[in-house]
Amino acid sequence: MRSVRRRRFAAGLLLAPLLALPLTGCFASGGSSDGASSSGSGSGGRLRMALAFPPTENFSPYGADATILSRLGVTEGLTRLDGNGAASPALAESWSRENDGSWLFTLREARFQDGTEVTPESVAAALTHAASATPVPTALSEVKLTATPSGDHRVRVTTAEPDPALPFRLAGPSMAVLSPKAYAKDAKSNGSTSKKRGGAVNPVGTATGPFELTKVTGSTGATLDRFDDYWGGRAHASGIDARFIADGTARANALRSGEEDIAEAIPVAQAASLTEGAAHEVATTRNTSLHLNTRSGPFADPEVRAAARRAIDTSVLAKNVYEGHADPAQGIFGPALTWAKGKREKPVGRAEAATGKDIKEIKDVKGATVTIATYDNRPELPEVAQVLQQQLEKAGFTVKLTVREYARIESDALAGKFDAFVSARNTMLDTGDPVSALSTDFTCDGSYNLALLCDKGVDRAVATADSLADPGKRQDAAMAAEARILGTDAVVPLVHQRIIVGAAPSVRGVTLDPYERGLATASTRR
Repeated sequence: MRSVRRRRFAAGLLLAPLLALPLTGCFASGGSSDGASSSGSGSGGRLRMALAFPPTENFSPYGADATILSRLGVTEGLTRLDGNGAASPALAESWSRENDGSWLFTLREARFQDGTEVTPESVAAALTHAASATPVPTALSEVKLTATPSGDHRVRVTTAEPDPALPFRLAGPSMAVLSPKAYAKDAKSNGSTSKKRGGAVNPVGTATGPFELTKVTGSTGATLDRFDDYWGGRAHASGIDARFIADGTARANALRSGEEDIAEAIPVAQAASLTEGAAHEVATTRNTSLHLNTRSGPFADPEVRAAARRAIDTSVLAKNVYEGHADPAQGIFGPALTWAKGKREKPVGRAEAATGKDIKEIKDVKGATVTIATYDNRPELPEVAQVLQQQLEKAGFTVKLTVREYARIESDALAGKFDAFVSARNTMLDTGDPVSALSTDFTCDGSYNLALLCDKGVDRAVATADSLADPGKRQDAAMAAEARILGTDAVVPLVHQRIIVGAAPSVRGVTLDPYERGLATASTRR
């Protein structure tokens, strides 16, 4: 058996160019000094981070909390997305497609944070646990997956139906590979075990990333220590002290006062007040969109949906609400996906917009005020909803607003309890595959279909795109499906967001990730 430690330094050298990709956006400012103590500043010091969304599922790797683990550098999957959105090596050094339904992944030598080796058996078991979780992780919502060991360093992954996007799916945060100890029935929870999804799963000390989760303080904070045997090289920082601060102004104030070294999702209204050079912006694949309930209420009528779409001026949102830190929406796929440029097609089959008089007549029949709902974890969204209220009322609608925290509103939104829902959604977060994103969000059986859209033409277009393996042809077909979706007016894309990450001038190596999966890496330090 080859030594993991002997290859670790070489692996770190191979990884370094990936972290410097311009689109990945690692920035560097200030300086650091070698030999600093773990409590001091400079290389080797602990990082203090403020995150926007607290864990809601006890750090389950299969739900929304998976992204927290990924952004803190705790978990990894077989693959990751590179700066161009392509699947690239992570725990798998390489892979090949054996046939339509089978892929073979060759593993690199690595260790779990509990000291055990990453083996084909442990990887297959981890993928099997993910595939059997209830509810299933979003990355696997369209796929039935089976994983089995195949030789000393290989894992065979098969799917019930052909899946050209499998390497992209396995890059999702919810496809993290954990050690067998994470799934043991007698595993100690340490305050983080999740029993909601797929049985007990404990990510504490069982992942493979550069930082090991060691302590969880409810939904307020987490402590991480450096994992010295990380295959990609020893992390610069000795650990991370993370706090979950839902209020954006409070996050900015904590950074400004020196309480935090890094703060994610800085509100645009706070960016200018930070120390010069502390605000770092990157275009993302996150859209702010208005989803219209196509199943019930006034927006079940396509003419009324068209009237709402025509009433909305997205440039006002980009300029005033986002203060220039967003771009008026071009469609579902924005400028962060460079391949989409030049491929966009005109919406297909749009209904003629109803007049103001027709709107009033339809509303009287339905007998209800139009309700637009959103959440305040992202502080711009309530402001977006207020502007939409004004624009729609000017067009003849009567609008009521509902604002809650995301954890308290998601289930009602998916159940169609509102006429419209303003959401900020990173289309590439779950799978990294544009076709899978369209399938999840806009098809009849989609698991995150906020508009409750069920259109045969849309389903056919998405299915056609999903049948293609060639990346270029798949992208072309995705844009054709986007045109079909926009033609229904089930969704009105509003802006393509840029995220603002705040960091103290002494901090280096923070990843500005357009897919919002990464933040702290082995290179992050102060």
